[in-house]
Amino acid sequence: MGTGRRAVRASDGLELAVTEFGGAGTPILLLHGLMGRASTWWAVAEWLACRGRVVGVDARGHGRSGARGPWTTDRMVADVVDVLTELGPAVVIGHSMGGLHGLVAAARRPELVCALVVEDMGVDFRGRSAADARAWFTALPQPFPSLAAVRRAFGYPRPEFGEYMTECVEERADGYHLLARVDHTTAIAAEWAERDHWAAVASVRCPALLVEAEESVAPSGQMALMAARMDEATHVRVPGTGHLVHAGPGFQPLIESFLSTHM
Repeated sequence: MGTGRRAVRASDGLELAVTEFGGAGTPILLLHGLMGRASTWWAVAEWLACRGRVVGVDARGHGRSGARGPWTTDRMVADVVDVLTELGPAVVIGHSMGGLHGLVAAARRPELVCALVVEDMGVDFRGRSAADARAWFTALPQPFPSLAAVRRAFGYPRPEFGEYMTECVEERADGYHLLARVDHTTAIAAEWAERDHWAAVASVRCPALLVEAEESVAPSGQMALMAARMDEATHVRVPGTGHLVHAGPGFQPLIESFLSTHM
């Protein structure tokens, strides 16, 4: 499967890196998680391309997009809306942070989102702190001497996350560096600990599929409650999975079944 890269200018002038994965027809927009980038979706995009035009975007501060705050959900959802405005009405599939941004975009601009998939993300993390994440990320031994070192640093206890993170670094003269800055990503996560998005959940009108990992990052029971508060939503918890549900075999049949009904 070939890919093409281009840029979309956000409403504040920042350039967002967009990947065209291939396919034709209804756009399918893929939104990655915190620390990620569009290319982390490559294996999923490969089988999605038979169903539509598959597009991914690097969130601001991630991948090859520009890096400028504010590091808020509102600003990053506005970026998603800017991409969707160019694409036209699309299916939106978001993992983690991307799932939150896709959900809020669907609530605010329903004419641009014809179906929504949220993979392992909640809307209410109030009371949690980003301090632990900041401490963990700042303790990582950047630069990493090799991709094997990246896999080792991120791959316990879930090896698939180590593989995922090899897409999220760049090689420089002194080794491999994370593409997303720790201070930017922890600022994003810090807002989640202060603000909920239940109002957006109740405003989603399109068909939605909420896919929860067995070892989920979302508070217990929250994704099922989110689905119950939407007009037309299904919640599925996938046994044996960690946060990267789409890295395992159970994700594809769920998505294909959902898209067969709602595309």
